Amino acid sequence: MRKLALLDGTIREFDEKATVYDIIGKISKSLQREAVGATLNGNILGMQDIPHEDGEFKVLKFDDKEGKQIFWHTSAHLMAFAIQRLFPDVKFAIGPSIDQGFYYDFDTPHRFTPEDLVKIEEEMSKLVKQGYEMERYEMDRDEAIEHFKGLDEKYKVDLIEHFPEGEVISFYKLGDFVDLCRGPHLKDVSKIKAVKLLSIAGAYWRGDENNEMLQRIYGITFPKKSELDAYLKMIEEAKLRDHRKIGKDLDLFSFHEEGPGFPFYHPNGMIVRNELLNWWRGVLLEKGYGEILTPIILNEDLWHRSGHWDHYKENMYFTKIDDGDYAVKPMNCPGSTIVYKTNMHSYKEFPLRYAEFGLVHRHELSGALHGLFRVRSFTQDDAHVYCLPEQIEGEVFKMIDLADYLYSTFGFKYTLELSTRPTDYMGDLETWEYAESALKAALEKRNMPYKINPGDGAFYGPKIDFHLQDAIGRDWQCGTIQLDMQMPINFDLTYVDANNERKRPVMLHRAMFGSIERFLGILIEHFAGKFPLWMAPVQVEIIPVSEKTNKYANEVYEELKKAGFRVDLDLRNEQMGAKIRDAQLKKINYMLILGEKESENKNISVRTRNNINKNGIELAEFIADLKCEIEEKRI
Repeated sequence: MRKLALLDGTIREFDEKATVYDIIGKISKSLQREAVGATLNGNILGMQDIPHEDGEFKVLKFDDKEGKQIFWHTSAHLMAFAIQRLFPDVKFAIGPSIDQGFYYDFDTPHRFTPEDLVKIEEEMSKLVKQGYEMERYEMDRDEAIEHFKGLDEKYKVDLIEHFPEGEVISFYKLGDFVDLCRGPHLKDVSKIKAVKLLSIAGAYWRGDENNEMLQRIYGITFPKKSELDAYLKMIEEAKLRDHRKIGKDLDLFSFHEEGPGFPFYHPNGMIVRNELLNWWRGVLLEKGYGEILTPIILNEDLWHRSGHWDHYKENMYFTKIDDGDYAVKPMNCPGSTIVYKTNMHSYKEFPLRYAEFGLVHRHELSGALHGLFRVRSFTQDDAHVYCLPEQIEGEVFKMIDLADYLYSTFGFKYTLELSTRPTDYMGDLETWEYAESALKAALEKRNMPYKINPGDGAFYGPKIDFHLQDAIGRDWQCGTIQLDMQMPINFDLTYVDANNERKRPVMLHRAMFGSIERFLGILIEHFAGKFPLWMAPVQVEIIPVSEKTNKYANEVYEELKKAGFRVDLDLRNEQMGAKIRDAQLKKINYMLILGEKESENKNISVRTRNNINKNGIELAEFIADLKCEIEEKRI
């Protein structure tokens, strides 16, 4: 019998041959109707899967992140089945779930069109009504290769030929469509009630531009039409908030062919960036961080020692200097260890906190580049804390508090994930188990709810990831806290303990913004370009009603400049309505409308970008209010 611990704390026994679907049915028939799968000890299982070990069993619904993965993975098969029916000559590549829906890559001389997407949606809906089940079965390697060769499915053959020897090769059959797949999946497609195919794109097989160009269709599905409607409404809102468009409209940054994936900051963008960094530098100084800066290019030997050569080489850039091999840094941590090693350290110095706003470069495929969200060069708000093992918990607590202060400043809600040991890891299992237990204990002691994200840790250690929720409900993976027991070994980092013996410190990595670029992109979309006053490129726009009030407008302008505000004076020969409209398009926080009445009374009329008007305000009172708004970081 299989012993499974349920969420309510009870332990139930089930037959060892029972599937997830059978097990959930034994727990509750009503729960079985809502369930899409389960997790066992953090690993995702589809409804056809049979648990092969005892442990913690959690039933998944669509609302769960893992539940959406199962739902959308099955939807990718459903779309492929529909396409096989409508376009029989198509060859199939891969079709995974992604953060928002799924895609499938196809090889066909037919060029898919938006009209085709409508036909495919209709066919998918027909198949849903027929309630096809997902049937799982296995083949041995040679049989599987021959099966797909017989179907002339070269991409499936290529996948199987690259599988490790002895790996179980599983298939899922949906009606007439058979696909090579590990799962996990729904029991059948009847729960997929709402379908929307979103776009068509090109994609190279295996992401290699030397391979065939395939056609990729993106889609999303939901168990209810109302959920699809809400999603499509959010997508329309997201288009209005697109940071690339707002970045261009507000003249913040740009991208160019001369440096694809490398952002060019404009003066307005630098104001926003510098205000953010200057504030954060002050916060870190108060929290006991010293700031360092390390070189962008370091020799190859360093990257062998750090482990990046074996675990991250394909994401790095390389160069030669004086006939020596060098790499452009993809991460800041090795440079921090070099700074640490320049001096002998005592346990009395710990925790030792180094902050670094370090520019890093990572090779991203051109098709993956996306504004500030996915770039090839970016600045991390990195910090590396060297401490004693008994100080880990306290430092993690401080980092969580720091993250909470940062995100609450901008009005973000957030959730936490604990990402555990990946398959491509460095070090030994015992050290990893210690590190994972330490982070888990810190979260639980602080009563911080979290989810396990199995296998998504860094190659050198487990991590706590912060997921922000923005103004329209989207989820963004942002900050991270990483516990590293490996680099202190690799770089032979030591300190002198109370007995005058050499010991190994623990290294904590943390980045609260994640990267400055990504965080700025998130902020632009979160605020729809309407920055809080303290960050705004232009805080006040002065609009004289006519030439008669230009002199007074200049006086007000000088007073505001002297008070330290970023202010523009619009003396163009334009109608006042046009000037106000332009200021609103530039999302300027405050407009001062100065007519003859204001000039005579030596006061101002204030209009906010949200069309709130106040007349007859004393300039000194307005300045005091602005200073208070900035000081309090109001949003």
